[in-house]
Amino acid sequence: MWAFIVYIIIGGIAGWVASKIMKTDAQMGIILNIVVGVIGGLLGGWVLRLFTDVDGSGLWATFFICLLGAVILLFLVKLVTGRSRV
Repeated sequence: MWAFIVYIIIGGIAGWVASKIMKTDAQMGIILNIVVGVIGGLLGGWVLRLFTDVDGSGLWATFFICLLGAVILLFLVKLVTGRSRV
């Protein structure tokens, strides 16, 4: 149970940092930051599993995996929508 809560917190922080990097923070609230971070964590974990073993990584590695996935997700949303906003 605690791992799930920690993953949501890490995902939320990663989603917020990714929204700052991609300059979409003004349009996103805390719930959307958490959603982007958690989905980004799944996406980032899937992408990195193609290249390396990510099982057993620590909290910092989990954060950076979520951040990478969230940035990729926001980039894809911008690419598909053709707008500078999410």
